[in-house]
Amino acid sequence: MVEITGTLASDALNAPELDDFDREIELTRQNKTLMEFLDRRAQETSRVTLAEAKAQLGLD
Repeated sequence: MVEITGTLASDALNAPELDDFDREIELTRQNKTLMEFLDRRAQETSRVTLAEAKAQLGLD
């Protein structure tokens, strides 16, 4: 049997923090503009390499 004690145990079991994270995910998913952007981005087939991005930004 493993026993967790001290601050680590209370931090690990802090349910309100998990509820806040769940709520944040829910609100993010309700952001229609963001979801549409992510859908469009997921459909893109072209990629830019790091070297290309640096060149475009003048960071060669």
